[in-house]
Amino acid sequence: MRPVTVEARFESDHTPQAAGVQPVVGYHEEASIPADSRTETFVALKAEISNWRWAGVPFFLRTGKRMAERVAEIVINFRDVPHALFPNPTGLPFANRLVIRLQPDESIRLYFLAKEPGDGMRLQPTYLNLDFQSMFKVRRADAYERLLLDVMIRGDLSLFMRRDELAEAWRWVEPILENWATSPIPPKTYTAGTWGPAASSGLLSRDGVAWHEEV
Repeated sequence: MRPVTVEARFESDHTPQAAGVQPVVGYHEEASIPADSRTETFVALKAEISNWRWAGVPFFLRTGKRMAERVAEIVINFRDVPHALFPNPTGLPFANRLVIRLQPDESIRLYFLAKEPGDGMRLQPTYLNLDFQSMFKVRRADAYERLLLDVMIRGDLSLFMRRDELAEAWRWVEPILENWATSPIPPKTYTAGTWGPAASSGLLSRDGVAWHEEV
């Protein structure tokens, strides 16, 4: 199946929100932060790769501070086939998707529609789950622990970015930062403990898709 969209989200600095344990403060309510600060704490953008493999497949990237959950994952939504043998009774878009969770609990889930047992032809969404925590009963090193062990003990730099990779990444992102710095439009605000401003959902809706948690 060919991907129709690829999502990558990396949320950090999670604190229980008002709906959970206790309210959390936003960036402007933090100590020593000016009320008129324009420091960015969230970004959602659409990118494309101009090559034969990924042409026409949008990449939606999102990261931010104090969001609803601390998680890093990649979601690959697959295109529907031109002629479906069975109708989609759930009305849910992109029933076929692969979710690769990098942290905090590594797992790989493949979502799809399956026929309910019986003589009828009723389909329901389900998934196959590879949960590393339940499958492998061994201690897993934290991300930075693994990096430090590799470079200090083993001399292995395979998990580190090369100098030319970093230079290329900065060449791509610097025009965006420069535009933000000179733009008269301030960053959009969002409530601490949520998934970010509503505009991030609107970014995907223009392509007829939605973030994984919204599906």
